[in-house]
Amino acid sequence: MSLRPDLAVIAANVAAGARVLDVGCGDGALLAALRDDRGVDACGLELDAANVAAAVARGLSVVQGDADRDLADYPAASFDYAILSQTLQTTRAPHLVLDELLRIGTRAFVSFPNFAHWRVRAALMMQGRMPVTRLLPERWYDTPNIHHVTIDDFRDLTRARGIAVEHAWFLSGDQLRRGMAANMLAEHAVFLLKRG
Repeated sequence: MSLRPDLAVIAANVAAGARVLDVGCGDGALLAALRDDRGVDACGLELDAANVAAAVARGLSVVQGDADRDLADYPAASFDYAILSQTLQTTRAPHLVLDELLRIGTRAFVSFPNFAHWRVRAALMMQGRMPVTRLLPERWYDTPNIHHVTIDDFRDLTRARGIAVEHAWFLSGDQLRRGMAANMLAEHAVFLLKRG
């Protein structure tokens, strides 16, 4: 099974044999790939009960929980990597979730849709409506996205919280692109973070 492009970037950059917590792991596709291909000790936290059941059916250690409330239950430095893919914009307190990720993990992967992408900007400017795109398929009233983060906003947040960006990848469609003008040209981003 092929992974979503941001998950493929993460999977390619997690060290073999690492201890990983995937927060908002969905049906466990990334965790299964990491376990099977990289020999990772993989655990997950997922809000949706049906996704938890699907992940457990894959033989994964996944529990039902909420990133905004349940990360505090994990001991400090208990994972090599904490992963938050396409979930940051759905949390109530993204800045606190980032702090928790970097408390429980030595490093953290964070991926999110870029709300400053030119198609999003064009939809707002030309149509005067919140856009519906391949990566943002829900309408404004049924979207789980409660924070509309951009790449530049995220970089500002990491600086303000003393978080070091170890590496960043930018995707347009399913292809990696250069970082130049990423805030306008990248549809989504993946960041590898550590405490500064």
